[in-house]
This record gives sequence, structure tokens and C-alpha cells, in this order.
Amino acid sequence: MTITAGIDVGSTYTKGVLLSDQGEILARSMRSTGFLLDKAARHVFDDCRLQIGLEEEDCDYVIATGTGRHRVDFKDLAVTDLTSGARGARHLFPGTRTVLDIGGQTMKSSRLDDQARVQSFRLNDKCAAGTGAFLEKTARYMGYSTEDIGPLMATARSSVPISGVCAVFAESEVINHLSIGTPPGDIMQGAIESLTTRSVQLMKRIKAEPEFTLIGGILRFESMSIAVETNLGEKVNVPAGDLCQYTCAIGAGVLGHLRLARLGDQKSRHSA
Repeated sequence: MTITAGIDVGSTYTKGVLLSDQGEILARSMRSTGFLLDKAARHVFDDCRLQIGLEEEDCDYVIATGTGRHRVDFKDLAVTDLTSGARGARHLFPGTRTVLDIGGQTMKSSRLDDQARVQSFRLNDKCAAGTGAFLEKTARYMGYSTEDIGPLMATARSSVPISGVCAVFAESEVINHLSIGTPPGDIMQGAIESLTTRSVQLMKRIKAEPEFTLIGGILRFESMSIAVETNLGEKVNVPAGDLCQYTCAIGAGVLGHLRLARLGDQKSRHSA
């Protein structure tokens, strides 16, 4: 069996997967990226190997992706997260034509062709108000942790408008709502809808077309995908459980197998 590794070094979390030549996820691991990107990458790779008892030399190909992809010193190849996200989304949902990726520090949307290649893409402006970090900061300001975001939104009875196009201005709106006694759940729901509005605008700019697949860490909160679906007026795909966080790593693993096939080498890179 041929095994590839996909390592996604994101700005907030680093994810790793081992993928079989049948497309099966054999192991996966995630940890906070921190400042030592190379060590975070090595940690998730080694953790994945230990889960299935795989020696490093028996991993046939390693592709790194994400903002810290060039810091992975054991990689065979590096690809952008747009490329890996497209492949991962298409692997999980073969009908995918548009991908929306909302991470901790970035938001991006891409439209794919029949071969899962990116035809068009747009990134959010350089502001945290267009990313998952805004939701996390909103939660922390109200005294909650990131893990509390989901349960907090479940308490919302309505939403309050948060229209600031800058994280600083949007935070001021949150402060004002708190000062007049607005329930935290309603504020968080307003933050979600603010983020959703930006994401749908981004998708429209690339002339998005169905099927739509949503990936990225923020999609582990079900309220986010519901809000996007409602705003977009179309059904959306969301990877089950925490796979929304692993999609780019999965895509990198898929690309590893494609790369091996293209090279005509189905043996270990160390046994040639």
C-alpha cells in the first residue's frame, strides 16, 4: 500500500494526515502552530506515524501546505492552501465547484474546473473582521473561550447588527451592545452573520457556482454553515466533524498520490 502525508501548517493550527492509495484517512493529528512552525509540523507527522506504526522511510511522499509550508523541512513538495483545499474538498465531495475556506486569520473563496484546479479566487481584506479570529476575540472579550462559541450561539434568540468593516470598529460595536445589556448569545449570532455576509460577498465576486463546499476551522460551529446556507440561498456541503479543519491536509495527501502517479513511482521515495 502506498501512503502519503499531507501537512497543513496554518496560522493557528497545524494538521497532518496519512492517506492510503484508496483515499482512506489512516491517521490524523492536530496541534496549535505556535511560533516554532517546523516543530509543529514534525509533531503532527510523527504523531500520525505512531498511530499506525509507520516508519518515516515507509511514507512514500510528503506534501506541505498552508502559510508555513516552506518551514516543513521533511517535505517532498509544497503547494498553496488554495490548491490543497480544492483537492481536499473535491475528494470529500466530488461535485464541488466552489470552495469557501474560513480559517483563523484568512478567508478565501475559489471556483474550480472539472479537474479540481482553481479557476478563480478571492481573499478577504487584511482585517480580522473577515476571519474566524474575530469570532474568537468576540467570545474572549465577553469572557468565553473558543470552545464556548457553539453553546453560546445556541442561546441566541435574535441577532444584533455588527457592521464594522474593521475588527477594531466591530469590537467597538460589541462593547456598545454589552453596555446596554444585550445577551452574549445575540452578540455572537450578530458576529456570525457579519462574517457570513462577507463570505457570501467573496463568493459572488468569483461567480461561485454549485456545489458549494465550506471548509476551515470556523465551520466546526454548525451555526456558521447554517448562516452561510441561508444567506447564499443554496445548499452547502460541510465535512463531518473536525474534517473541515483537515481538508487542506487531506488535499495535500491526495496530491501526493497524484504526484507519485505522474512520476511513475509507486515505490517508496527512499527505496529507489
